[in-house]
Amino acid sequence: MPIKKSKNKHELLLNIVLIVALLAGTQWYAAHGLASGAPPPLNGQMLDGKTFNLTDFDGRSAVIYFWASWCGICGQMQSGMKQIAQTTPLISVAMQSGDAAEVVQYMAEHDFHPDTLLDESGSLSKTYGIKGVPAIFILDPQGRLRFATSGFTTTWGIRLRLWLAENF
Repeated sequence: MPIKKSKNKHELLLNIVLIVALLAGTQWYAAHGLASGAPPPLNGQMLDGKTFNLTDFDGRSAVIYFWASWCGICGQMQSGMKQIAQTTPLISVAMQSGDAAEVVQYMAEHDFHPDTLLDESGSLSKTYGIKGVPAIFILDPQGRLRFATSGFTTTWGIRLRLWLAENF
């Protein structure tokens, strides 16, 4: 019996290692090619009519959140992004989600109201190397892109990246 228990523990450990490696590899592939270092320009008129420029975040860590109304995973992340926006500067970019009226309607229906730029054509997303949404970029206080992720990211994962960007 002890041999069988030991074998089961080894199989379990091997399975855990394989799952972690698969998740890490998937995340690396999804984030491969995303912008890093000095961010591409990001500016324009937000949905509320105010003007946004990425330099508005100078001296503070911030989050750039690319999402789409048709993205189910983005919808799952919205409550977490609302929490992040309460304590951290955040700009959201609605990628290929329709015109301003459609995006405003979607945001009202989903009680999602961060400052938002419209990216109807996907051109902003392309400059950031985005292949899919959601995509999140973490800026450090010096205005550099320190972390980039694509796909579902937990609120705690974003907070950890923000803390690392601010402290290291």
